[in-house]
Amino acid sequence: MPSKASPDSCTDQWSVTVGASLFSLSHSPFLPFLLSLMSTARLYLLLFVGVLGLVGCGQDRSNSAASRSRSDTAASTSRSASSVAPADTATDEGLRVLVLGNSIAAGFGVSPQEAFPALLQKKVDSLGWNATVQNAGVSGETTAGGLQRIGWLLQDSVDVLVLELGGNDGLRGIDPSVTRTNLRGVIDTTLAAYPEARVLLTAMRIPRNLGPEYTEQFQQVYPAVAEQYDRVSLVQFDRRLQAGADSLMQEDGIHPTATGHRLVARDVWTKLRPILNDLRQPA
Repeated sequence: MPSKASPDSCTDQWSVTVGASLFSLSHSPFLPFLLSLMSTARLYLLLFVGVLGLVGCGQDRSNSAASRSRSDTAASTSRSASSVAPADTATDEGLRVLVLGNSIAAGFGVSPQEAFPALLQKKVDSLGWNATVQNAGVSGETTAGGLQRIGWLLQDSVDVLVLELGGNDGLRGIDPSVTRTNLRGVIDTTLAAYPEARVLLTAMRIPRNLGPEYTEQFQQVYPAVAEQYDRVSLVQFDRRLQAGADSLMQEDGIHPTATGHRLVARDVWTKLRPILNDLRQPA
């Protein structure tokens, strides 16, 4: 079985080929005639072609060696980078509170610093606790939209989910059973990803102009969902917010004022603080 050519076989192969050709010519009866036809110029040409062949082989070996050198250097650099990356990037991120909500969480009509998620962060910071409140509120968000977004939001770990959705479902007259199914979907997805997470479900209210029967069915959704989970707590808002007090609600009667957001933050914090305190304790 023929052996595999080595990196230096280019010169050897050229030498064998030329040698074999010269051997054949030396035993040919036409050698004198052929020699008479070969001019000095053709001899120089033959030598020139041979030199080019040797140079080409040398370049192939040089390029191969350079390529191997670059590959070795890149591999060494990659190994070095991967070996130090964990030490450079390892940080204590603390606890994460995710607020998945609608325009109320987004702070419609107030400054970002006055919205209740920002107020929750201030309460956390005032205690010196290592926890971050992430505001994922989007104006106009429904429970269906929240269900679509939750998977992406769970790419980072979640210790507590504040679920503030459903108001827009009610304003659009969506079947309360659909709202209930979507809320459960958000909770199930969260607990499947992080079984130790806690969920605070805010009980949303809607105007009664959609009819007493629909309004009653809608308001029953939240306690019914919360009762189905051990790790879900229901947050009931101040009755003054539910009544739509002028100083607490904007002119639309739906979105809280800055003062109203302080009450929302207070009600959520009543349930959130003991949870965060427990999570801070060593297991």
